[in-house]
Amino acid sequence: METQGTITVARALDLPALRRGLPEVVTGDELLDRPVRWVHAGEAPNIAALLKGGELLLTTGLGVGPRPAEQRAFVRRLAERGIAALVVELGPRFRTLPVAVVDAARSCGLPLVQLHREVPFVAVTEEIHTEIVNEHYALLRQADVVHRQGTEVLLRGGGVPEILRNFAEFAGNPVFLETPDGRLLYAAGPVGVTPGATDPLQAWEGLRARRGDRRPPEPPAGSVLADVPGGGRGPGAVRARLTVLPVAAPLAPVHRIAAERTADLLAVVLLRARQEEELTARGRGDFLTDLAEGRVEPSDAPAQARVLGFRPSGDGPLLPMVMRLAEDPHPLSGGGAAGGGGTESWAELAHALREELASVGVPVLLGVRLPEARVPLLVGLRTAADRGAVAVRVAAALRAGVGRAWPDRPAGAHPPVVIAGLAAGWDGVGGELRHAAEAAHAAHGLADRDWYDVRSLDVDLLLWRLREHGDLAAFVDRVIGPLLAHDRDARPPLVPTLEVYLRHAGRKAETARALHLNRQTLYDRLARIARLLGTDLEDPQTVLALGVALQARRHVR
Repeated sequence: METQGTITVARALDLPALRRGLPEVVTGDELLDRPVRWVHAGEAPNIAALLKGGELLLTTGLGVGPRPAEQRAFVRRLAERGIAALVVELGPRFRTLPVAVVDAARSCGLPLVQLHREVPFVAVTEEIHTEIVNEHYALLRQADVVHRQGTEVLLRGGGVPEILRNFAEFAGNPVFLETPDGRLLYAAGPVGVTPGATDPLQAWEGLRARRGDRRPPEPPAGSVLADVPGGGRGPGAVRARLTVLPVAAPLAPVHRIAAERTADLLAVVLLRARQEEELTARGRGDFLTDLAEGRVEPSDAPAQARVLGFRPSGDGPLLPMVMRLAEDPHPLSGGGAAGGGGTESWAELAHALREELASVGVPVLLGVRLPEARVPLLVGLRTAADRGAVAVRVAAALRAGVGRAWPDRPAGAHPPVVIAGLAAGWDGVGGELRHAAEAAHAAHGLADRDWYDVRSLDVDLLLWRLREHGDLAAFVDRVIGPLLAHDRDARPPLVPTLEVYLRHAGRKAETARALHLNRQTLYDRLARIARLLGTDLEDPQTVLALGVALQARRHVR
């Protein structure tokens, strides 16, 4: 690593305050390029314990000790501490440096300097510290130039590639923006240098080969890394990592400072991109909701959809789909996967869904509706026969996007519900969108499935629409109330037995196998159910009423 941003031992010895002491390098003449982090003056025997490393130590030798063993130990402890150099002023304590001190410094590789004339240590300290501060200030000014140039790129509307190219020019080396797990997002290299030395993709391939399967990334020594903050806690705290490799030239402290400032700029760019993406998705969600609610005329809908980027090929039908995310209309309130819920979490979701849907291979108009925690979308089909296969792929992409955007959803959170409506043209797609959205609410409490065909939820949807009507609750209580009361106080519960029995259309052998019961135990349970309800489980009308009541129970709790 170059010593840019610091001063060296040689530079310190060349300053007027130390030159007045007539410095003579006794050992370590070849090590005078060591950086000086700070200057310290002291005479204590245990002075090494007070140092952190990188200091230029000034002393008259009072703490060195009178015996050779003490003198060697004194020097050895300083060398182990990693000081930059030891400067001893000759005078009353030492007329000449002890042989033990010189030999120990030489064997430890420690620069040793003797001053032949007395100098005020406070003047030396002040001058060197001023020089160090000036060097750091110069370093910060260089980093500030890079930051200012990047800010200008940002204000002109530039994005990540332009900011990375600007930084690569300053560093003279290839730079990369990676995901926290090491996946490459962007790469840039400086221009005007030997291409083979700094081609970013070639350097990336070399880095990937060096890493193998190791994660997190481990770039070679001398590299510079800076985290691009994501504004959240936990996994959301780091959105990406900026990596600079010392391929064409060594990297200096100024490059580390510039990298950290560039990382902050990249955080702004990425956040802006996420917010713009979310705003676009919200605008599309509003359009799809207006279409569903009849506020957009079917004749006007195709043109508005084209403005929003939806251009299905040919005259194929449209597949309306809806994903509902949770019971709570604000599923991330009070904290969330992407750090605090709200806009940032929805921005992450919009981005993840768009990326996942890009691989489905069909035109998609994706929207988000925050008030209802709902994601409506239109999918372009070639023919109505493609509906099932496309619905499978789109549903998988939607659920994968939720998992990517919100990896830390609470363990008890309901999985997203995906509903596929019926394929239709522009005249009928609004009604199908509304139908699918309502069916997504009605599907609450059902067994989790990758996606639901809206037709399979017609009875549930009818019951959901009647949920506020008192007659529905009265119907449930009248038909299965005694059974529900039994299950509140007794074990084993009997409702699951009845549900499985009805699901298998009254076939007792299949019911017993599904419940892992012997037939006599099943017969006993069915008899108890019949007695509790005062009804005949073989009667078709009774079976119909029981099935409807069990379904309605989810909506009247």
